This record gives sequence, structure tokens and C-alpha cells, in this order.
Amino acid sequence: MLQYSFGFMYFCTLIPLKLFYMATTKKIQSALISVFHKDGLAPIVEKLDQLGVTLYSTGGTEKFINDMNINVIPVEEITEYPSILGGRVKTLHPKIFGGILNREDHEGDRQEMKDFDIPQLDLVIVDLYPFEKTVASGAPEQDIVEKIDIGGISLIRAAAKNFKDTLCVSSMEDYDEVLELLFEQNGATTLEQRKYFAAKSFNVSSNYDTAIFNYFNQTAELPSLKVSEMKGDVLRYGENPHQKGYFYGDFEAMFDKLHGKELSYNNLLDVDAAVNLMNEFHGEAPTFAILKHNNACGIAQRGTVKQAYVDALAGDPVSAFGGILISNTEIDEATAEEIHSLFCEVVIAPSFSEKALEILKGKKNRILLKQKLYKLPKNTLRSCLNGTLVQDRDNLTDTLENLTEATNNKPSATELDDLLFASKVCKHTKSNTIVLAKNKQLCASGTGQTSRVDALRQAIDKANAFKFDLKGAVMASDAFFPFPDCVEIADNAGITAVIQPGGSIKDELSVDYCNNHGLSMVFTGVRHFKH
Repeated sequence: MLQYSFGFMYFCTLIPLKLFYMATTKKIQSALISVFHKDGLAPIVEKLDQLGVTLYSTGGTEKFINDMNINVIPVEEITEYPSILGGRVKTLHPKIFGGILNREDHEGDRQEMKDFDIPQLDLVIVDLYPFEKTVASGAPEQDIVEKIDIGGISLIRAAAKNFKDTLCVSSMEDYDEVLELLFEQNGATTLEQRKYFAAKSFNVSSNYDTAIFNYFNQTAELPSLKVSEMKGDVLRYGENPHQKGYFYGDFEAMFDKLHGKELSYNNLLDVDAAVNLMNEFHGEAPTFAILKHNNACGIAQRGTVKQAYVDALAGDPVSAFGGILISNTEIDEATAEEIHSLFCEVVIAPSFSEKALEILKGKKNRILLKQKLYKLPKNTLRSCLNGTLVQDRDNLTDTLENLTEATNNKPSATELDDLLFASKVCKHTKSNTIVLAKNKQLCASGTGQTSRVDALRQAIDKANAFKFDLKGAVMASDAFFPFPDCVEIADNAGITAVIQPGGSIKDELSVDYCNNHGLSMVFTGVRHFKH
């Protein structure tokens, strides 16, 4: 008796489930197809035709379907209106949008569909003009404006809004998924599936609108922030294992990943710091840097990339363990052999020789990135409180032309080279920072200190620990010296030249000390805080 009762109860629970499935599952009987990108469309059209779906289309898509010898109805037969204004107006008509937006369970809507002879549209496959690609191509504004889609974006929004009755496919990237549904479910879709595709469609439409706004806001400069990234990756975790982490952006546009495990949240931060630092040395002699926790622990510029690596490693062979390595030139076999003995997370270069790749792939988890030429965004963004901080990227690099000699003693040509080298490193080191360099090699840096004096002492202690001779070395500071204490400490350590922004009301105190003790000092006029 108990067994019978349980079976009866189970049967009763199946009835509402079946009714729910029937109520939410809908067979596609008609489709509107109007796309710019037709790659991968043919198999969908063929399957829809096999399923007996009535097809409607416009312009080039209509011709595409006709060329497949498949029946298709021009939208003009529905609207009784031709495409006008050079194709700017084709689908913007009540008979099209009524077929998409009508509520099939609404008696009033059903009656109006009959009264106005509006065909039901169960599936809408529409994409958008390539606005972003047109902007990126450097096309004139007239061409860019013509790539602002009106009909397509309206159709996507309408179909996605009415996901209860309409399936919206808004990108060629979804064609395979849609085709799989058509085969597996014989042309039927569930409410859950339609809502899923609606979300994808609104993702497309919001990204498109963001791109258009950002284009116009280059000149309008409205105080509004719009950010949209279509590509995203789930990371193993965030900064720490208990935090979720994601990366949104087109990583493949900047790098070819040649080998190794997946990059972590912290890897990506270090790669970002490495790329920004090495951009300072683009096109210069072979330069190699090793970074840890977003700061350079070693960097050197030499006649060969191998020697640049060896001397960069000498800057701090302890911190280099598990670090991020980057070169501004191809990594060859000799350099790869040197690198291979070091445990490092990531190696970045514009190219690798065949032999170098073979060697470096010897560690299965070592990440090898081939860097592409890519222009970084002009702004940097950072979350702050309940909002976002936005600023111009610090694209100013100190050069000979913008230096002002502040002391009677002038730096030598060698010292000037070292000062500019140190300044570039300093710009990409956490504030407060002091950088010590000699012969285009980082001797040491004090990073992220609350006091500039502490940063200097940290740098000197570290340089001494790794047996650097600081006599004749130079010092770079990311901000001015309000007191002469730093130049005095530097002088006592053997440093002979200083580069700093200047701008303190007490600049003369440091300048006077340098004049009295034979040091040279130059002002850049540019502060490079990095927090």
C-alpha cells in the first residue's frame, strides 16, 4: 500500500512538470534573418529549411539565402514598403516589430496580430555593423557614422525583451550553439534557453552602445564612464585563494601564449607592470628586467640580451626566484640556457629563437609569452570606495631635453645615461621610492616606503648586501626632496649624481648640499608617483 501511494504521488508530480515544460518550450516556425557577417550562417539556414521554418530576410542576407536555393520572403512583402534612404531604413516597421514583440498569451495582442495581418516571428538572427573595427581602421567620421546600426540594434533589443516568445541570436559566435539546439531539440527551445540568449544579446547591444558613446565622448568629454569588455576569463582565484578572480579583456591581442600553465591574478598584475616598464626601453639596446610584486628587482641594458639578463639577475638573485622576466628583444639560445636554471613564473619577449623555446619549454609550468605590438589604453582605471578613479596614463618619459641642471657641478655623459636609466625604472616602482643605478644596471631600489629616507636606506642596504660598489652610482627619486637629508645619505654612500622632479620650496637646501660636496643634480619637472 505504501509503495502504491508513493508511485501515485510521483506520477502526480510529473504532471505539472510536463505541463510546465510544454508551456515554456516553443517550436520555431518562422525566422527573420538579417546579418552583416554571413560566415557560418549557411548550416543554420539549411536546418531551418529542413524543419519547415518560414524564412524572412533583407538585402544581402536575402540574396545569400536565395543563392542557396532556399525559399525566403523579403521583408518588403510584409511591410509593403521598400528599403529606403540608401538602406538606412529596412526593418523599422510595425509589422516587423509587432511580429517580434507580441505576447502570445495575451488575447489583445493575438487579436491585433490578426487585425493587421502581422506574421509571428519566433526566431531573430541579427548582428550589427562593425562599428569598433571601422573606428580602429582609422576611417573618416562619415564612414564611422554609417556603421552605427539602427535597425539591427532595435531588432536585437526587441527580440531579447520578448524572450518569453522569441529566440534572439545576435552574434556569429553563437551560431554553433544555435545549430546544436536546432539539431538536438528539433527546432524547439525552452524558456530558459531563450532567456540565456537574451542575456547574450543585451551583452552585445550594451557593448555596442558603449563603443559608440566612447567614440563621441572623445570630443564631448562628458563626465561619464562607460566600460565594456566582451571577453572574460575565470581565474583560479584572485589575489588570495579565498578570493574569486576574473580577467576581462582581449589578452590574445597583446600576447601569444606559447607554453605553460594558466596565468593567475597575480601573474597578470606582474605582467602588466613588466610590460609598462619595458615600454620605456622599446627600440633601445638589449634590456632585460626581472620583476616581483610589480616592482623591478633587477634590470640592466647591455650589448647582448644574455649579458643584460645576467646583470639584471645580479641585482637581486634572491627576489628573482618565482619572478616575471621580460626582454625588449628576442631571447636567444644562450640567454635561454641561463634563464632555465632559474625558477620563474613568466618569460616575456617579442620573440624567441627556436632553440630558446625548446630549452624554456623544459619546465612544463613556465609561462612563455610572445609580446605583440599593441597600444595600451590612454586611461588607467582603479576601483576606489564605491566608485572608480580614472586618470591619464603616465606617458611622460624623462629625456635629456627636459632636464634642468640645478647644481654648479654638471653630470658627465655616463652619469646622464645612468640618470635617465634610473629615472625610467623609478617611474615604474611603487612610491615612495629611491632607485640606485650604475652603468645602466639597477643596483637596488627602496620600494613602497612611507618615508623617502627609509626608501634610500633600504636601497643602500640592499645594494651593499649584493656587493655593489656605489661609488659613482646615481640616484633617482620619484618626488622632490623637502630636506637635504637624502642627498647627504647618498653622498656618504658614494653616489655622485641625482635626478629628481624638483619643485619643493626648499629645493635650495638639497642643491646647496650638492654644490658644497661635489654632487651633480638635475631636475625633471615631472613627478612620477605610483601608488
